[in-house]
Amino acid sequence: MSRAIKVGVVGIGRGMSFARGTGELVGMELVALCDTWEEKLQQAASQFGVATYTDYDAFLEHDMDAVILANYFHEHAPFAIKALEAGKHVMSETSACFTLAEGVELIRTVERTGLTYMFAENYPYMVFNQEMRRLYEAGEVGTVMYAEAEYIHPDPADVIMGRAPGVYHWRNWIPATYYCTHSLAPIMFITGTWPEKVNGFVMRRRDDDPVAQRTIKFNDASSMIALRMDNGAVVRLVQVYLRGHGVWVRVHGSRGLMENLRWGDRSMLRVVREQYHEERRVPQEVIYRPDFPEHHEQATRAGHGGGDFFMNYHFAQAIRTGKPPFLDVYRGVTMSIIGPLAYRSALDDSNTVEVPDFRREADRERYEDDDWRPDPREGNPWPSIEGRKQPTAEQLEFSREVWRERGYEMD
Repeated sequence: MSRAIKVGVVGIGRGMSFARGTGELVGMELVALCDTWEEKLQQAASQFGVATYTDYDAFLEHDMDAVILANYFHEHAPFAIKALEAGKHVMSETSACFTLAEGVELIRTVERTGLTYMFAENYPYMVFNQEMRRLYEAGEVGTVMYAEAEYIHPDPADVIMGRAPGVYHWRNWIPATYYCTHSLAPIMFITGTWPEKVNGFVMRRRDDDPVAQRTIKFNDASSMIALRMDNGAVVRLVQVYLRGHGVWVRVHGSRGLMENLRWGDRSMLRVVREQYHEERRVPQEVIYRPDFPEHHEQATRAGHGGGDFFMNYHFAQAIRTGKPPFLDVYRGVTMSIIGPLAYRSALDDSNTVEVPDFRREADRERYEDDDWRPDPREGNPWPSIEGRKQPTAEQLEFSREVWRERGYEMD
C-alpha cells in the first residue's frame, strides 16, 4: 500500500491520542470519528476537520481501510468483530474481549477474514520495557525465572468520578483483576513467555480511605495475580487502586536482574549481572536512561511514556507488510482473559485456574459458549468479592456534582 492508510477512530476521549498520532510519519490519514456524545464529537471534528458519526454501522460504511477502537473497556470485541466483517483492519484498546466466548469469536473472525488485528497495549513500548526486551533477547540476563510488574494508579475522588460518568460506567464496576494487561503485557513482551496457570487475589476497599468514602464503586480496590508461565517461570502482577502511584517492571533471569527505577526518573533502568563463573565483561551493576530503539524524538513527545506513538506505528507497519504485529489477536486475547480467569480464582478462595491456549481450536471449542460476565446490572456474579453493595447517598451526591461540573447530564 503506497498511499496513506485511511483510518477512523471510535471514542473521542482516549481515542484523541490515536487521532493525533496519525500523519505522514506513520503513513496514516485520519478520515472519520465516531462517538455517541455529539457535542464533544463536534468539538473534535472541528479540530481535525473529518467526518463524524454517532452511529457505528454508518461509520463503518465510510471510505477507510482501518478502525481504531477506543470505546468502553467491556465492549471492544463486538465492535472489532463487526469492523473486521466490514472489511476493516482493527486496532483495539484494552481489553480485547470481556468474556472468553468473545475471545474465541474474535480470534476466529481474524483468521477467517485474514485482516490485521492489533492489540493496542502501549505499556510494553515504554522506553525501559523496550530496552529490557533488547537485553533479554541478547541473553544478557539469561532465562526468566521470576518477574514482577505493577500498575498502581490512585487519584483523588473528583478525578476518579470525572473519568467515570454515570453510576454504571464500566470503571465503577469492572472487577479488580480485569485491568491486568498494563502489568502482564510488558512481561510477555520482554520474555516471550505465555501464561498457563493463574491464581487471583483481590483487596477490598477500606472505609477509612477518604477517596472510597466519596466514590461510587461496585468493585474492589486492587488485585494481585500470580501466574505460572510456559517455561516454568513465576510472575506476580499488581494493579489498579492502591496508594503509591507508579509503573514498575522487574525480571529475574538465570544470569541477572533488570528493572526500571521505583523512584526519581522511573524511565531509568537498573541492570545487575554478577557474572559468577564467567569472564567479567561488563560492570556488575549499571543504572542508565535508555533511548528508544527507533523514532526516539517522536516517541518522547507521545503519551504513556512514548508507548502511544508505537501503537499507530506498528499498526500501520502490520497493515502494509501483511505481517501480524507482536501484539496480535492471540496475545491480545490471552492477556485479556487473565482478568476473568483470575477473578474466578479469587471467588474460589484463590485456587489455581488453568489458562486455555486459544491458538488451539480444541481449547476454543471448550470456551466458545463461555459468556460469564460480572456486572452489577445483572448481579450474577457480582463484581466484588464482598458481594452485593450499593452506593451511599453521600457517594451519589458527590459523584453527581462532579458530573454536572464536567458537563455530563446523566444519572
